Amino acid sequence: MTALETATGSMPAAAPSRSPRRGRGGRVAVAVVAVLAVVVVAVAAFSVGRLSTLAEPTPTTTSAEAGFARDMQVHHQQGVELAMIVRDATSDEEVRLLAYDIATTQAQQAGQMYGWLASWGLPQAGREPSMTWMTRPAADGSGHASHGAGSGADGAAHQPGAPMPGLATPEQVAELRTLSGVDAEVRFLELMIAHHQGAVDMAEAVLDRSSTEVVVALAQSIVDSQTSEIELMESMLAER
Repeated sequence: MTALETATGSMPAAAPSRSPRRGRGGRVAVAVVAVLAVVVVAVAAFSVGRLSTLAEPTPTTTSAEAGFARDMQVHHQQGVELAMIVRDATSDEEVRLLAYDIATTQAQQAGQMYGWLASWGLPQAGREPSMTWMTRPAADGSGHASHGAGSGADGAAHQPGAPMPGLATPEQVAELRTLSGVDAEVRFLELMIAHHQGAVDMAEAVLDRSSTEVVVALAQSIVDSQTSEIELMESMLAER
């Protein structure tokens, strides 16, 4: 203690103590930084996912994806029509259940394909005749022969503007409307087997021509489910 301090009786000032409030503030700051780091990582991860999705090119209006979406909608709409006709024409529960399953599944899938075209910014109707996309080479440069004979269910080669494979003619649809009972069941099964075979042919054609994930997934599901239903309908037809 100095003489001045002795004379005045003053004591040395105490060293400033560490403020508890300041310590809590530091911990809060660290927590905020940690939260921000988590947010940044999450945003980065989301961005990577978005970029991987955006890397897939949007189909053009003349692409196989767009042609398949347009033509298969038309194909499915007739499938729904045939199924509803026979459902009202028979009391057989097995046929009615099959018809209901076909109608609901194909209506839902047609809605999916309508949504694709809308999300791609493409018109529901194309500038080219139907089936044009199936006449173009597959992704490997080959024709459709890699998945089949390169023809529709009736054996005719695909031509732009030609009827889609497996479609029933207006006369066949009109005939089905006049039938009832077992006669309606038999004619429906005959028409729907051919209809499914045509749909499988179209789905396999787009599998040869597309790598777009949603298209490939739906096309493969059509091949799998309708091939199984063909086997079922063939057995039902044989019983009748």
